[in-house]
Amino acid sequence: MDLDAYQRGALRTAASRDKRNELLHLVLGLVGESGEVAEKFKKWVRDLDSDESRIDRADIAKELGDVLWYVAVLADYLDLSLNDIAAANLAKLASRHRRGVLGGSGDNR
Repeated sequence: MDLDAYQRGALRTAASRDKRNELLHLVLGLVGESGEVAEKFKKWVRDLDSDESRIDRADIAKELGDVLWYVAVLADYLDLSLNDIAAANLAKLASRHRRGVLGGSGDNR
C-alpha cells in the first residue's frame, strides 16, 4: 500500500484538526500506543523468557497498526506526507550507512 494512500484512509477516522488540543491528543496517542508495543514485549520477557517463537505477532501487528495510524494523522496535522517522511528517512539511513555511522549516536551524524 502507498503510504500517502494509507494516510488519506487514516484521516477518515481522525478528529478535525480544529478540535481543541488535537495536536496534543495525537502526540500523546502516539506515545501511548508505542508504550503498548513496549508493554507487550515487557510481558514477553517477563512471562515467556524472551522466547521468540512465542511472540504474539498478530497482537503486535495490531498495536503497530495503532502506532502507524497516529503517525499518519500527526504527520497530516503538520502538513507532512508519509511518502516524503519515509523517503527522507531511507535517504538519511543510506547516507549514514555509506559513511559508516549507522551505529553512532546523535541526530546529525
